[in-house]
Amino acid sequence: MTERTGQRSERSSAASPLPEGEAPRTGAAAPAGGPVVGGTPVDRPASACGAGRTGPTDVIVQPPPPALSPPRPVGARRIWPRSFADRLTSPLPGVRAMARLAREGAMRPVSSALAEEIPKLPFAPGPLPDVGPRTVAVTWAGHASWVVRIGGLTVLTDPVWSRKILGTPARVTPVGVAWRDLPPVDAVVISHNHYDHLDLPTLRRLPRDTPLFVPAGLGDWCRRRGFTTVTELDWWEGAELPAPDGARVRFDFVPAHHWSKRTLTDTCHSLWGGWVLTDRHGHRVYFAGDTGYGHWFGEIGRRYPGIDLALMPIGAYDPRWMLRPVHTDPEEAVLACQDLGARRMAPMHWATFLLSGEPPLEPLIRVRAAWRKAELPAEDLWDLPVGASRVLEQDGS
Repeated sequence: MTERTGQRSERSSAASPLPEGEAPRTGAAAPAGGPVVGGTPVDRPASACGAGRTGPTDVIVQPPPPALSPPRPVGARRIWPRSFADRLTSPLPGVRAMARLAREGAMRPVSSALAEEIPKLPFAPGPLPDVGPRTVAVTWAGHASWVVRIGGLTVLTDPVWSRKILGTPARVTPVGVAWRDLPPVDAVVISHNHYDHLDLPTLRRLPRDTPLFVPAGLGDWCRRRGFTTVTELDWWEGAELPAPDGARVRFDFVPAHHWSKRTLTDTCHSLWGGWVLTDRHGHRVYFAGDTGYGHWFGEIGRRYPGIDLALMPIGAYDPRWMLRPVHTDPEEAVLACQDLGARRMAPMHWATFLLSGEPPLEPLIRVRAAWRKAELPAEDLWDLPVGASRVLEQDGS
């Protein structure tokens, strides 16, 4: 059965930008007892990303976050609006912006930086860690592609194993995880349909019954390529997959400051966003996808308290006059982590495809400096080389 989805009421409340002049909200602390997963309160450690924030001593009492939406059926077909352009938080670049960009030629690092810094980009592939159902582990394959192990499942984020994608130079570091070394893939999450995040040659390597979790409006594209278990979600919606231990892992689709386009005629015909993955023990991993900085981070942190790890983009930000609305720079990524109330941050979206004008190593240098300036614990910045892994043990360490 195909469900017709009317989203106007949801957009008018949770999906609307803040009124002009209103400051963005920062991530709220978890309620007493921590988040609730499957009806059971879970104790969570205090967030570290927000530890560096200071401000007025007045206590601001916020209403409790809304309850999570009931899980949507996996694989259900739904009918969506023709366009999601009303979800944009900034206007898209027009003809004048494109002309300025062509005139300045600022979307590629200078040759001297390429020659000097590309050989220094961090690349240290290693074996995937052994994990159990109570362990969370992440491995950075490069760009926005992660191998996330959570609740006993193996989840790929925006998988791009191709050496080159349409309209960009070839990758400057190899893929951090050989495809043959992957365990069976239990699910894939896609943030949006840009070519550096939705790579058809990589998806074709997967069995066609692999569950795909995608933004609203992208389901038909996936089904036309033969995938049979495609779950489309709107912002603030979630769905669940069974885990090996009989529990379930929840996949929630959350807003981002970005846009979508794959052809000349489909601008904003599908949605864009990030994902929050939650296991039965309350472990939470936030995958931002592609996003600029803005008010959505505080709201995500309020609705999903106790995020253990935020996978945040730090590259493809120069020139700022062009890319600020859709790509966080390193300092904004740290601010976003604080807004989320996340305990740790792992940078991504750099050192793989050179999509903009900053020197290749600059994102890493700047994010480390911003982390120190915010006085956040050094061990909570998981600045991994491409191919490296980190494990979040069951005790939260």
